[in-house]
Amino acid sequence: MNWWKRGIELTFRVRPLGLAIAVMYAITCWAAWRVSLDQFYLPAGIRVAALLVCPPRLWPYLLIGEYAYFAQLRYPLIDEYGLAWVILGSAFLLPAVALVVYAHRKFMTARADGWLLSLAVSAAVIATALKLGLSHLLSENPSSVPVATRAVRFVLGDYIAILTVAPLAVLWSRRHAMDEWGRWRSPPTVAALAVMLGLGLITAMAPGLSDASKTSLQLTMALPVIVLTCIHGWQGAAIGVPLLNILIAVVTPTSGLLGSYDERTFTTQQLIAIAGTGLLALGSRISRHYHQRGRRDVDGHQAARLSRSAHMASEMDLRERALDLRRIADGIEASLSRTADLLKTHGHHSPALDLLLTSTAHSRQFRELTSMVYPTEVEHVGLYLALQVSGIRESWNQTHRVTSPFLTGDPCRLSIALQLAAYRTLTEAVSLLLKQEQGQIQIRARCGTLKGQQGILLRIALLDPDRDLLVDTTRLAIERLSSRAQAYGGKVHCEGNCVRVLLLETAAGSAQSSMQAAWTSRADIA
Repeated sequence: MNWWKRGIELTFRVRPLGLAIAVMYAITCWAAWRVSLDQFYLPAGIRVAALLVCPPRLWPYLLIGEYAYFAQLRYPLIDEYGLAWVILGSAFLLPAVALVVYAHRKFMTARADGWLLSLAVSAAVIATALKLGLSHLLSENPSSVPVATRAVRFVLGDYIAILTVAPLAVLWSRRHAMDEWGRWRSPPTVAALAVMLGLGLITAMAPGLSDASKTSLQLTMALPVIVLTCIHGWQGAAIGVPLLNILIAVVTPTSGLLGSYDERTFTTQQLIAIAGTGLLALGSRISRHYHQRGRRDVDGHQAARLSRSAHMASEMDLRERALDLRRIADGIEASLSRTADLLKTHGHHSPALDLLLTSTAHSRQFRELTSMVYPTEVEHVGLYLALQVSGIRESWNQTHRVTSPFLTGDPCRLSIALQLAAYRTLTEAVSLLLKQEQGQIQIRARCGTLKGQQGILLRIALLDPDRDLLVDTTRLAIERLSSRAQAYGGKVHCEGNCVRVLLLETAAGSAQSSMQAAWTSRADIA
């Protein structure tokens, strides 16, 4: 019980920034009230927007600002409605709405923005319940308007006001995280905004328009908002819906008195509220799918980059092995040549000749097998000549099933990495068809440019056009060739009697440039 004797110490630090926020909030609410109606009560939207923008540690200053705003607004009404309503009726609105905002704050960082609709509905309903309930309990002179009618007006007025101001506050709080503002300069976006503003000016300034014509023009202004939502997703709805509500509020006649109301505009605002809700929900879904697709694209690009790096590392390792084998073969060939020379000097010409012939034959076979491990010819003469002079061509000739390749374009314009990928893809596809299919095989390759990217299209087909590939062949071709094709921004397509593989140059970055430099330097050393 020591705390009972010592007492409880309460400390409260007054922040100049907080006081400035309180004053600014009170002035903003007062100015918004001057242009508000029961069916479009802007201070309700400013209340939610301020709670969204300000951190919770500054919320007490917002309460001070709101109490100051209500004090100057309701002090002249003490004689009419009583002191209890003026004091207590002003103290519970912001704390209640603050609890609603606090419950939704954890969703503010989410990509989906459907939570804002839930916040708007909850804040509007709770604020209306408090206003009507406290008015009924504390006011000495309750309004003669039925409670249900007032409730509908207040809920709709608060809800529309929240949809007008709160989305802009959310955009402001995310202004540093969003990198899509440059898209707002596109011609369709500018045209949609211009049409909306033009219709608003016509509605406000054109003389002699009937109420039906004004209503039609106001509803037509929702069409540009739909365009903005389809183009920009939630951002488009978060800017278009508030602008639409503001344009409608500007042309709404008001008496400037507390409780101003316009029956014709009220019907239009109900439709606009429904449309705004649908557009914000639709925009949230569009943005969600857009970001999901963006993440998938980023993940796909990263996976392709990692796959290319893995293929490059594998090729570098195979190149080292091929060079080591070449050096071993050169050493063996030099030793056999010295042995043959020694035999000649001792008069053994026939064994020396046999040794040289055998050495030459095995050396040629060894080089052909080594070139199948890594085709160094690609670095010196390009892909097409490498297919003609390397060991893989001799291997194909021995099967008597592969016709002469039909090759077009200049492969030397492609990077060595892409030429090696095409070489590996082509040899693996031909090997697969030789094992799985019967009959002659035809090879076609074409280098060129597609949509600003250089690449090569490979076509490995059965010579008989009436024969289709087996189902197992198609499955194996897709399984074995897709990895390298996707790594180089291409795809594998099996149809009829042929397999088509497209490989493209994608993002020639530092890794590929450094590898090509390494290949060139090592080729010079070799």
